[in-house]
Amino acid sequence: MASRLLTRSTAARLLSHLCRRKPDPIHCLLTHGAASASLLGPTCDLPAADSALLRYPARWFSSSPAAATEAPMTADGLTVDSIASKGWTILPEAESDWRSHAAAVAQSIKLIKERLKWGWILERTKQLAVVLERPDLWDDPVFAGRVSREHGELMGKIKSVNQFEQELIEHIEMLRLAREENDNELESESMSALADMRRSAKEKELNALLSGDNDSCSCFIEVQAGAGGTESMDWAAMIMNMYRSWAQRRGYTVTVVEEMPGEIAGIKRATIKVDGEYAFGYAKAEVGVHRLVRISPFDSGKRRHTSFAAVAVIPILGDASSRYQIKETDLRIERFRSGGPGGQHANTTESAIRIVHVPTGITATCQNERSQHMNKASAMAVLQSRLDQLEIARQAQMNAEHTQSLNEISWGNQIRSYVLHPYRMVKDLRTNYEVSDPDSVLEGDLDDFILNYLSSSLDEANVSA
Repeated sequence: MASRLLTRSTAARLLSHLCRRKPDPIHCLLTHGAASASLLGPTCDLPAADSALLRYPARWFSSSPAAATEAPMTADGLTVDSIASKGWTILPEAESDWRSHAAAVAQSIKLIKERLKWGWILERTKQLAVVLERPDLWDDPVFAGRVSREHGELMGKIKSVNQFEQELIEHIEMLRLAREENDNELESESMSALADMRRSAKEKELNALLSGDNDSCSCFIEVQAGAGGTESMDWAAMIMNMYRSWAQRRGYTVTVVEEMPGEIAGIKRATIKVDGEYAFGYAKAEVGVHRLVRISPFDSGKRRHTSFAAVAVIPILGDASSRYQIKETDLRIERFRSGGPGGQHANTTESAIRIVHVPTGITATCQNERSQHMNKASAMAVLQSRLDQLEIARQAQMNAEHTQSLNEISWGNQIRSYVLHPYRMVKDLRTNYEVSDPDSVLEGDLDDFILNYLSSSLDEANVSA
């Protein structure tokens, strides 16, 4: 948490405060995170039990839902929920006010829990934990694997949020101790750590919005110029450069797939591939028509022009995810005697197999092999191929929906306006979020627009539900 170690007296004071948090001091040491251990430094001067506890961070976290959901607390009883409910004024990030930083982070944590449907996650985790305790669970390996994966994913979300809560409480505690010890350097470091948490909280808010089926995929971003000739082609090139800058800011890999240059300037159409985790989840907020108002650099009369460009975003599902996932519970397997000439057992045993995929009604039959097992394997291969074709058609339909914004690039269809003259502003017409610095937006600073759109979309979905 900090770049140096606490003094011995401050370390002793920290342990004292921790032990006052709960009746069980060992529990307090266990639940206080890695920041404490790193600040205390060598533990040779501590009592043996305390030293051992601080050396083994693996014991600080439990896999049980009850332990994972226990709220961390400062020595004077502050929890994340109580901080969020105090109504402390949230000032700009540049202000060195710990209450402001703490309140902002606490509000973010509260919002993250709402977006993750925290109550449902906790209840679902308890249910899965009960299932995992069943002695006959692994009699069905497919079901057991599915339950284990879901439990692991939910526990990962719980642990991530709880660790963030614990980190906030620890920074507040360290700041208070630093002031009691008149340790200006530690106070400055703790204040800086709170400000860093406030910035990373916004990222976590955004990540909590990305729970769609394909949100974790990479994607293609396609930009097409609207009517307006060179003006719109130049605007399309500006939009494409904006997305390339945005993707590179986020650490994504950008590859130009296709580019059709304009006759004089800009592009008629271009496609880039954006490789990285949750690229589609973020970029899907940009689908639609983008409008630019400016003094034209191509007009000798220096008149104001309006230009349009359309953006489409397509997820890259990849080979693995493009295959239809067949569930055993969706299959009806029928056995019958094979017909026609065959070997010794071909017509005397029920070796032929017909597999019916109940949800789609697609069937596959095989009776040519000598054994029932071989016929089943062949029938499953045929069924998989047929369902894969169905999946490809479904993806094509989905991609068509993502690219429909390219059809009408004109007034009345825009999602965002970029005004460079007579005033300077970028406004999202879906959320009414706006900024007065269009240069930063065109240089790739899009995260606030994306966050506002995704959060408003989630709110609308929750209201309709």
